[in-house]
Amino acid sequence: MFDALVLGSGPAGLLIAAELCDRGLKVAGLAPEPPTTAWPNTYGIWVDELEGLGLTDLLEHRWQNSVAYFGPEVLPLRREYGVFSKAKFQQALLDRARTTTWHRGKATGIEHRPQGSNLQLADGTHLDARVVIDTSGHFPSLVKRPPKQNIAYQAAYGIVGRFSAPPVEPGQFVLMDYRAEHLSPEERRQQPPTFSYEMDFGEGIYFVEETSLAHAPAMAFEVLEKRLQRRLAARGIEVSEVQHVERCLFPMNVPLPDLTQAVVGFGGAASMVHPASGYMVGGLLRRGPGLATAIAQALQDPKASPQVVAQAGWQALWDRDRLRKHYLYLFGLEALMGFEETRLNHHFETFFTMPQAHWSQFLADTLSTPELIQAMLGMFGRAPNDVRWGLMRSVGRQGQLLGAALRS
Repeated sequence: MFDALVLGSGPAGLLIAAELCDRGLKVAGLAPEPPTTAWPNTYGIWVDELEGLGLTDLLEHRWQNSVAYFGPEVLPLRREYGVFSKAKFQQALLDRARTTTWHRGKATGIEHRPQGSNLQLADGTHLDARVVIDTSGHFPSLVKRPPKQNIAYQAAYGIVGRFSAPPVEPGQFVLMDYRAEHLSPEERRQQPPTFSYEMDFGEGIYFVEETSLAHAPAMAFEVLEKRLQRRLAARGIEVSEVQHVERCLFPMNVPLPDLTQAVVGFGGAASMVHPASGYMVGGLLRRGPGLATAIAQALQDPKASPQVVAQAGWQALWDRDRLRKHYLYLFGLEALMGFEETRLNHHFETFFTMPQAHWSQFLADTLSTPELIQAMLGMFGRAPNDVRWGLMRSVGRQGQLLGAALRS
């Protein structure tokens, strides 16, 4: 019997496997593909988030010239941004998780027993472990959570390649470009706004991506592709070579899992996407050690049931302070989803002109609940009237989220 069985081998799965191995546990992994299978998506992060973890050597690109556009004028962000070398990041985790015993397959069921869980696989085999950690993604294999209608998705369509002219200035990273002059007035009034996310990879190679912040139902990739093409065409830019096409789609507001269940989630399976930004990797790196420590400590009791071990894990991931913050972030997301283009641009311009310590920690989810409330109130006080009015209207429509924050 294994101490822990990890479902999934993406960033969340390899990270928690590595953390558990670091603590001397006997770990197994289960995934449809080998854990060495290359990850498909680009993972960006603010460099200062990695500096505190001593992991900046995992970055492939870094930009000090980080900017945004919420109108005709550029807004300098004065914060360094980076993109992971996916190969280095993945290999670093594989090296740490090298004692993990990997199996290929898919879980079809699980039975919890007093001293461990028995996992049934699609091929009829079984695996036994004292605790199972599900990292199989946003719609997980085993983790249960309440159903929800009208799930909001962040969607993006991007191209890595060469262009007839630089889509961004040399050495520049554009976090958000909400300029929309390439769309007709009617389109801007009737259709959800989108922004471009752009970066110079050097040597004439660029990454440009059209992104829908959050929308229910999800914005189609075809729509995003056409918008990206129109954005580039309005600048007189053509794509001359496509090296990679990226399509990203993930939910922003799925309900929290049932925190009493005997399977622990991590990553998307544990609803860990930051509702205000869509980012998750930084949260995985910061919260993974605490989850692994809680599981390792619970397993020290040889009689601890899967339920007991799982409860220790869920408490480490979702304590009361983090639950409160999660509902506050969800309130903010729901408010933004109701903002039209002008109000949304006013909101973001106000947000990114707040003290950097406030907006950076807000996006990293490193503020305590009182600090988060202070930052949100500070944002409200600085915002123009149209943003204030939009937020006040959201209290009426989404007041249950504020109530959930108070009750947590």
